[in-house]
Amino acid sequence: MAADACLICAAAALVDGGPGVRFTVSHHGKNEPAFAVRYRGRAFAYLNRCGHVPIELDWRQGEFFDDSKLYLICSTHGALYAPESGRCQSGRCNGNGLIPLCVEERDGAIYFFPTE
Repeated sequence: MAADACLICAAAALVDGGPGVRFTVSHHGKNEPAFAVRYRGRAFAYLNRCGHVPIELDWRQGEFFDDSKLYLICSTHGALYAPESGRCQSGRCNGNGLIPLCVEERDGAIYFFPTE
């Protein structure tokens, strides 16, 4: 495993369509909130920032999915994002998706791999 990998959480902490795990990353030299979720058996992570305006998505700490558990939702605008890509599906995001982060599941844990 690369020396710069950062442990986010135990793999069991992410349940398909369930609460996400928040963490902090350095993005362009600034500490930014981020989150990881599980969707269809895979872990995905994004900066915790709506594509419309730079506000955090979760409507309650760690709650990123809409009621259907099929989309990530912005708590302020109701914009919907595809969990597997961060692509804007509908709402005020105007085509601006979420910023993806590189994560991997290994040995029962979820790791973040910085790309900067």
